[in-house]
Amino acid sequence: MTLAESSRGVKAILHEGFAAVAKAAAHPHRLALLEQLAQGERSVDTLAERVGLSITNTSQHLQMMRRAGLLAARRDGKFTLYRLADDSVLALVDAIGAVAERNVAEVKAVVTSYFNARDDMEPVSRRELRKRMASGAVTVLDVRTAEEFALGHIPGAVSMPTNELRRRLSQLPRSKEIVAYCRGRYCVFAFEAVAQLRAAGYTARRLEDGLPHWRAAGLPVETGQ
Repeated sequence: MTLAESSRGVKAILHEGFAAVAKAAAHPHRLALLEQLAQGERSVDTLAERVGLSITNTSQHLQMMRRAGLLAARRDGKFTLYRLADDSVLALVDAIGAVAERNVAEVKAVVTSYFNARDDMEPVSRRELRKRMASGAVTVLDVRTAEEFALGHIPGAVSMPTNELRRRLSQLPRSKEIVAYCRGRYCVFAFEAVAQLRAAGYTARRLEDGLPHWRAAGLPVETGQ
């Protein structure tokens, strides 16, 4: 075998592996599952409920992604718990979103008409939020579900899911700016929360991304209620 033939064989193996990873992520349900797993380790039953699929269908998607190296799993009694294999999986999902937002007309239209229409202000960076938290100048609001909050949240954050926000507004101080965050850049909860807060007269902005990115950056995370 010549060096050129050997090189082509190596590249073929690499491309086959790359394609397997891309194929494993290339499904709307699998992307939804990856978003859920970015929040923390979950069982098949919980994931099925969260994304609205049957347990059998959810398990099949999870097993395919595990074979492709996107997920890791462990047994806990009779349950199998899944998690992202590592932070590179989160980076992969972010890259898919960035390419789609830049080059797919339908995605551009949704980002403009839905997300930007609800919040056209510059989001708060992680670095800026840390500075403002240190000075006590901000209230951090986690608008994900209580279960996701328990899996991990920014230290000192207040858990207030969007479906509870309207009736609990009086619990939030008006003397501080509120920074809301949820699952990630395209999570609708933070946008909706900021819109509600501003309509009620609060000064509010959103974090540039979500809890998974905060964790992946090596920043502190608390668990529990």
